Amino acid sequence: MSRPDGRQPDELRPITLERGANPYAEGSCLARFGGTLVLSTATVQDGVPTWRRGKGMGWLTAEYAMLPRATSERTPRERRGSGGRTSEIQRLIGRSLRAALASFDFGERTITIDCDVLQADGGTRTAAITGGAVALADACVWLADHADVPNPFSQLVAAVSVGIVDGEACLDLSYAEDHAAEVDANIVVADPDRYVEVQATSEGELFDRPGLDRLLALAQIGVRQLFGEQRRVLNW
Repeated sequence: MSRPDGRQPDELRPITLERGANPYAEGSCLARFGGTLVLSTATVQDGVPTWRRGKGMGWLTAEYAMLPRATSERTPRERRGSGGRTSEIQRLIGRSLRAALASFDFGERTITIDCDVLQADGGTRTAAITGGAVALADACVWLADHADVPNPFSQLVAAVSVGIVDGEACLDLSYAEDHAAEVDANIVVADPDRYVEVQATSEGELFDRPGLDRLLALAQIGVRQLFGEQRRVLNW
């Protein structure tokens, strides 16, 4: 099978993670997955949600938004609250990055990960999670230094898309591939090989257990490379 950009089935798009892209945030990362560009910033603020108050524990939440011209046509801003797709992605990012923390024992403070899609060509949520983990790691260092608490960051988390396109399992789908995929999946992994979330959906052709296993194995190839890039930019 020939992919639109000439990649092999098990090849990631060119990936870059620019740590510290926002000088004002406690942590930030600009993630590029091919034509997808996502800025993730991590903010530490006093206070927690109402249901969390009085327990002396912190919290992590995430927000996700796409700029109007992140795609080939203008998308209106969500001025009346998050739509269904946005809310689902925000919850996924939050769940994924909470898995990076050893505990919430950092007082009643909230870490907010804001993920803004500047340009979209497939895999925006996986880029947000992968870059968001870098932003979170730096925010946790800031938190430990400024609040006199143990650094709560315990493990890297990365995510990648996989799918079956024209009958072949492929890694890191672009929009054109995702749009045409018979099966598409987003896999979130905690370093080195524990799954945080597996989202796999048939888009017409059903898949069996061996097919799912092939996708998981392919995702593992990708996240190992993403972990390596995260470690490199974090100087770990």
